Amino acid sequence: MALPTLLPVYRRLLPLLMAGGCTLLLHACSPGANSDDPVAAALAQNEKRIDDLDITKKQKQDATFMVNAAADGILNQQLATVALQRAATPSVRNLAQNLLNQYIKMTGELKTLAGRKGITLPEALGAERQEVYKNLSALTGTTFDKKYSAAIVDGQKKAVDSFKDLSEDAYDGDIRGFAAKYLPVLQQQVAQAQQVQDEVEKLP
Repeated sequence: MALPTLLPVYRRLLPLLMAGGCTLLLHACSPGANSDDPVAAALAQNEKRIDDLDITKKQKQDATFMVNAAADGILNQQLATVALQRAATPSVRNLAQNLLNQYIKMTGELKTLAGRKGITLPEALGAERQEVYKNLSALTGTTFDKKYSAAIVDGQKKAVDSFKDLSEDAYDGDIRGFAAKYLPVLQQQVAQAQQVQDEVEKLP
């Protein structure tokens, strides 16, 4: 069929094609999708993109790791800021300052890496981490110190497990390298937090 003959058909189909495209994009790009939980929204957007591209299960694992690492980074920075204001003991404030410095650097690298890989990261806390922040930020004095150090030990142990797994098993080499780079940092954080926890547990 000659091109001039096809043009009228194309013009009639164009509005339908555009409407269909908008419908497909609406779920992935609409600011209102899962807007009540930024972490859930990031996970959903990454899952949809990966499903559309028919990407492997390991690549889904990479994206989930990145989202959780970003969300943990936000939580640790916010909790460290509270600890610097409310902690009763110098060792807790020192732990908080170290965590803040390290997570600012790590989160910056994580965002750059996610941008290169087309992975959506949360910009705020999801419901689960928001609850942790809410409970801890309501405390003061040695009560805060005890709960904060215990939360850091628990959280960083989980992060160590996640980073260790991805340092060995990530599909993407750059993500594998990122996890391997920061695994020793997280292990040091666990050791420091454990020492602080042992110290503050003896306080009244």
